[in-house]
Order: sequence, then C-alpha cells, then structure tokens
Amino acid sequence: MAELLARRHGLAVTLSLAGRTAAPAAQPVPVRIGGFGGVQGLANYLSEESIDALIDATHPYAAVISANAAEAAMSTGVRLLALRRAPWVAVAGDRWTEVADMQAAASALGGAPRRVFLALGRKDLAPFAAAAWHHYLVRSVDPVDPPLTVPHAIYVTGRGPFHEADDRALLEEHHIEVVVAKNSGGTATYGKIAAARALGLPVIMPRRPLLPPVPAVEAVEDAVAWVDHALAPGAVRGV
Repeated sequence: MAELLARRHGLAVTLSLAGRTAAPAAQPVPVRIGGFGGVQGLANYLSEESIDALIDATHPYAAVISANAAEAAMSTGVRLLALRRAPWVAVAGDRWTEVADMQAAASALGGAPRRVFLALGRKDLAPFAAAAWHHYLVRSVDPVDPPLTVPHAIYVTGRGPFHEADDRALLEEHHIEVVVAKNSGGTATYGKIAAARALGLPVIMPRRPLLPPVPAVEAVEDAVAWVDHALAPGAVRGV
C-alpha cells in the first residue's frame, strides 16, 4: 500500500510501525517507529501532523491499536478506513480447532507430550511455558529473547512469504504433530496451513478478536481507491 500511495502526487504519506521487528523492510515513504501512547497520544499525533485520513492496516489480531485508531479518529474527525485481510476458510482435508486465545491453545495441546510448531509472534509465546512437556519448534521474524522456559525448544527465524513445499519440508524434518497458528489471512503465511493439510496434521487456531465496526476493505487496491475518492484534490495534508 505504501508503494502505491507513494506514487500519488499531493499526498504526504507516513507509515507507522510498532517497532516489534528489529530490521523492517525498506519503504518508499517516511516511516515512524513506536507506539503513540494510547488513544490520546494517537489523537494528538493526528492533530499535530494535520492528518486527513488514517488507514488501519494492522494485523487482524492487533485489537488494541485498532480500537485506539477508531476512538482517536472519531475524537479528531479524521477519516478512517481499516484494511482487514479476510480470514482463511477451512477446506476439505483441514483439521482445525478454533480456541478462544493463546492460553486456550496451550491447553488444547493436551497432557501427552507432542511435537508442536508454533508459528506465532514472539509476544504470543509466554502461555506455552505452562505446557513445558511438549517439544516446540518456534518460528519468528526476529530471535526469541529471552527464550521460552521449557526444556525442549528449537528456534528458527524467517520472514514470509513462506511456501507450502518449504513449510512441508520443515514440518517433516522436525516430525511435527500439531501446528499452532493465527488465522492471519492472505497468502504470505498460508504455506504452513497448506502443508499441515497435506500431512494430515491438526491446526489449533486462536480466534480472531472482535474489531471496531468501522469502514473496511480487504484489498490494498481498494484502500488506495478509497484515498483517491475520500480526499478532495488540493485539500490533502497527510495520510
């Protein structure tokens, strides 16, 4: 989306990142890194920077910032659009179990030791320390530091997109018996889901959180079109 918006004349585009990735990919627009300090901090930023439109393109599980964005946009009168990837839908051969949250996912692994692939963010891993009898394979963008307080864990790093063949090889190499993953949607991380299906493995999925009922689209191109139509030519200050 940043690449497409960078080509629009008359737009001052800023991309805001949470700062959870040590070396984010290069971007064609100015980037700010770090939190805003809650709703009021974000509202202050929108006002001080004369922002006309705010696009919430955060992860489908980033419920706090999405709620903050909705409230801050309402209080400042800034136009808001959410870019939300559609969730994956189970197809024939999928063995999914949907659970309430990460704690429930750890419990759903059961009491017998299993070889588990955790394809989650680093901040989602803590609940699995309570199920220390399992053997974990953990994949993250950056190294997990500190590591899980469990006796059996292997860590690999990688940045998507991940392809089915590669993920299938990874699951087979580590003799994985069950996958724990978020229903992130999109294609970049679908490889593990397709690989689990091909190998007949169960997948435990924490349920997506409820997000604010704001105007939303599913495709980047639709978000860019919204910017083109929502902001009158000559009146644009920032996005």
